[in-house]
Amino acid sequence: MKLVVVIPAFNAGATLEAVLLRMPAGLDVHRVVVVNDGSRDRTASLLAELKRRDPRIEPVELPTNGGYGAAMKRGLARALSLQADIVACVHADGQYAPEELPRLIGSLMRRELDLLQGSRHASGTALAGGMPLYKYAAGKILCALERRVFDLDLSDFHSGYLLYGRRALFEIPFERLSVSFDFDLEVIASARNLGLAVGEEPIPTHYGAEVSHLRPLAYGTRVLWVMARHLTGRYREGVLRASHRSRGRV
Repeated sequence: MKLVVVIPAFNAGATLEAVLLRMPAGLDVHRVVVVNDGSRDRTASLLAELKRRDPRIEPVELPTNGGYGAAMKRGLARALSLQADIVACVHADGQYAPEELPRLIGSLMRRELDLLQGSRHASGTALAGGMPLYKYAAGKILCALERRVFDLDLSDFHSGYLLYGRRALFEIPFERLSVSFDFDLEVIASARNLGLAVGEEPIPTHYGAEVSHLRPLAYGTRVLWVMARHLTGRYREGVLRASHRSRGRV
């Protein structure tokens, strides 16, 4: 199994090193692709130093800030070129625990899932982990609506802690998806339309001193737009694209 970890990073100079140090020592990681999304702090110089210490770390530099989805597209494209079997997305701010990776990877493989979402709500610890009440309440409302729209029994559609199996990597048309924070939800919508196996596992919730670049009102609007496009068949276009990509699968 070839595991690639993708980390989108924007102005992550204060948190990135700690996240990388928290990777479980026994985890067999082929490559850690860190996409520096046009950071204006010390992220680039830090990455250069970290790469000298650990050759598995591969910086990918974007000259300007393209957005979360743009960084994820570059990271996933690189993982595909490395012929990854599993890709785990870990955020650079430390909000999602890299210590959970062995358990999440085990669940993805054992349950034969194509896409695994880490859920902050499944264990009922979101508020205890510091999630702001307004985000908790808004998330509950949106997730109830998303369960009906996507016909998926997930408790959290928005954590960003996603693991991709090989089929998801080859069949989801990432290049067509958003460059913003709704990228992950479009991944789920695409997977649903492609008939991929999607599941979730509980993850711990941590809200600390990290700086969020997500704007709640704009993000909520984008989420509603993704649901509308799903209902009108927008993501079914990926099925044709997927059939062509699958022919070249190795």
